[in-house]
Amino acid sequence: MGLSRASLGFLGLFFMAGSILLIFLTLLAGTRNTTPLNQVYFLQADTGNIPGAPSTSRWTFWNLCGVTDGGKNDCGSSHPAFPLDPPSHRNFDTTDNVPSQFIGTNHYFLMTRFMFPFIIIGLFFAVVSLFTGLLAMCTRIGSYLSGFVAWLALTFQVITTCLMTAVYVQARHAFNSNGQNSKLGVKAFAFMWTASACLFLSCLMYCLGGAVGRKDDGYSGRKERRRGFFNSARSNSVRSQKESYA
Repeated sequence: MGLSRASLGFLGLFFMAGSILLIFLTLLAGTRNTTPLNQVYFLQADTGNIPGAPSTSRWTFWNLCGVTDGGKNDCGSSHPAFPLDPPSHRNFDTTDNVPSQFIGTNHYFLMTRFMFPFIIIGLFFAVVSLFTGLLAMCTRIGSYLSGFVAWLALTFQVITTCLMTAVYVQARHAFNSNGQNSKLGVKAFAFMWTASACLFLSCLMYCLGGAVGRKDDGYSGRKERRRGFFNSARSNSVRSQKESYA
């Protein structure tokens, strides 16, 4: 038995709400040293041999954090669109013991900078789609409108996630090749890729809701036209019989 437009609209809302929650958890990581935000980061590296750097460093959207004895983020003041750029004054302000891959290039700086506006734009469209999703449960136009906005959110979310994956995987290799053990933040990557999958499912549910509505409306319209045709034919037949008897 197929799902109704209301059911598909509700599923679209459910997946959209889940994606927004995951995006917020990743986006706000580093802004406060509270659970669960103090457990989310993009990259962790051993930087104890870099002058002025903490023994272990973690990068988030907002700052460069140290690590507490309990393995949590120890972040200071927040700066939006905080870049991964170890040699610059934004990170360590030195080239001593910094991997050579980071020196003399803006590659890491630009890629991590662009992540921030893309995720904000994607989050904006996701929130808009969440509200228009209420209409998707009632109308076919609301379903298609929500699906289109969800598709925009998915586009920017995928761009952000791909940039994040590419740049931080490269950075991990750079630190490891320099003898500084590093690893990716499992939670941040899991949240971002899962959010992308939820956005895709939400977009799919909204579009299916519109298609189901169109099919039902078309069937009802054909049924009404067929009923009208037969009623008209029956009326004409009865009228003809009455005229012949007269």
